[in-house]
Amino acid sequence: MWSNARFDIDTRLLQETLSGCSMMCHTIGMYLRSTSQTRKDGTVVRYLQLAHNVWDGEKGRSETKVLYNFGREQAETREILERLVRSISRYLHAGQDETLSPELSDFTFMESRPLGGAYVLDALWQQLGIGGTITRLLSPRRRDRRTERALFALVANRALSPSSKLAAAEWVTEDAEIPGLPTITDDALYRAMDFLLEIAPALEKAVFHQVANLLNLEVDLLFFDTTSTYFCIDEADEAVGRDERGKVLTGDEEGARAPSRSTGFRTYGKSKDHRDDLPQIVVGLAVTREGIPVRVWSWPGNTSDSALIRQVKADLREWTLSRVIWVADRGFTSQENRRYLRRGDDHYIMGEKLRSASKEAQAALSRAGRYKEVAGNLKVKEVKTAEEERFIICANPEAAERDAQVRERLLAYLTDLIKNSDRLAPMKRAELKGVISTKPGLARFLRTTAGGLLRIDAEAIAADEKLDGKYLLRSSDPTLSPEDIALGYKQLSEVERGWRDLKHVLDLRPVYHRKEERIRAHVILCWLALLLVRVAETKTAGTWPNLRRELERLQVGTFEGPAGFFRKRTALTAAQKAIFRKLQIQEPAEMQEIRPQTKAC
Repeated sequence: MWSNARFDIDTRLLQETLSGCSMMCHTIGMYLRSTSQTRKDGTVVRYLQLAHNVWDGEKGRSETKVLYNFGREQAETREILERLVRSISRYLHAGQDETLSPELSDFTFMESRPLGGAYVLDALWQQLGIGGTITRLLSPRRRDRRTERALFALVANRALSPSSKLAAAEWVTEDAEIPGLPTITDDALYRAMDFLLEIAPALEKAVFHQVANLLNLEVDLLFFDTTSTYFCIDEADEAVGRDERGKVLTGDEEGARAPSRSTGFRTYGKSKDHRDDLPQIVVGLAVTREGIPVRVWSWPGNTSDSALIRQVKADLREWTLSRVIWVADRGFTSQENRRYLRRGDDHYIMGEKLRSASKEAQAALSRAGRYKEVAGNLKVKEVKTAEEERFIICANPEAAERDAQVRERLLAYLTDLIKNSDRLAPMKRAELKGVISTKPGLARFLRTTAGGLLRIDAEAIAADEKLDGKYLLRSSDPTLSPEDIALGYKQLSEVERGWRDLKHVLDLRPVYHRKEERIRAHVILCWLALLLVRVAETKTAGTWPNLRRELERLQVGTFEGPAGFFRKRTALTAAQKAIFRKLQIQEPAEMQEIRPQTKAC
């Protein structure tokens, strides 16, 4: 992979730099230091300093001392450095041959690592204020910057090379270029996850407001949905007492309340991955209309969708959001949930099961009206059934064709199953009817005659045809147009896209953790990775797999020789330059590090 990396090296300047610096007095590790500062507009300004490391005997560690500030890095800064190096070289090598030694041929190429992906993710991490927020929240716990760097490394690992935490430690040390973190152990990563869970509520709130302000997000619509992720284990977790939010009660809670219920975290429930045979957890996600994930939740695996919406709204109410319209799927449409969402000045847009037996759905479908075309594949009409709620029927011609094709296949299958069933004994026909009832979608097209014979239900087919390509929405907002309601609900697909990326790009599953706290921390790390990915996609109008592929082609190579060693990146491609420009991220320095072999004066 690295063999194609191209490193264009200014050999003369490099030799002069290493030879000149190596003859300076015996300060430990003199080097050119680069620091950066993120401005309010998101741009990054880089500064250069000549520094060296000095051992502090009292503190028992080496500390960085700045010898000279070159100021802000710009085009003329390189010229200044070149003149300085040549001046030092002429002084130190007066009377010698102009050709300095050792020769560049003495340098050995040691390794090459991907630079671009982690560099961009770290820049976004800082732009969004995540790194600074984590550092501030960890400060009272006396955690140093390595903890923040460890958490960033775990997030970057999700986005670039998803793996277990043990493998992530090896990835950081051997394969990745994580700014400020050359190496780390798996134990340090686990400790960082524990601290992440402690600060999670404050971090989630701070990150939301920072991202909303920096990206000018529209937060009038919040889309919410849940999924499940299973675990390949034989038994569910032991049941423990939990509060109404699914958190374990330790007995130290104020008021010493009785548990709302008792259940394990990894436990059996209705799996959205069709793995009811395995323990699972439930994960909730809220995103904006732009697809930016603003918060994530995790609950025990047997938590029902209808019980979650109240906690979600209560949590986000603490963020002091203005008027919000909640957009949710059909699993949340209970009367109790709708009433809860209406508290305050909030409203909702929810899907309604067309084939449900609810009076509202039946009334909405029975009303006449004309459809209005909203988009190429979407028509809407509003029907009046009540004063407090509005019902919008949406029709998709393409979906109607797909529904018709599915029904034809089901009917062909059903016809084949009941063929010659008249010859069967009544008990055998009853058994066949029972088998058909287990087949999804078949039973609604089957009727039984007074004599117990199995027949295709023509009336059911006609009724089903009227529903092809249609879905029903209900909304409490009196100000939205039917078009806005339909298009708002259609954007719920952003949550579904988030689930797909979490599961298949960032590898939410498999989860290599047993403890509940670590599993919850893992979900938060996946959310932070998805946040960075979505911001990158939004600003570049590209997909993360394509962005990642291009960025990981940007490499940093390490060369070592008698005069010292240096680290240099590959030349930037046009595509890479475009990515940096769109993200408003400064291009990484060509020479990442130069460290001469130190010699005593």
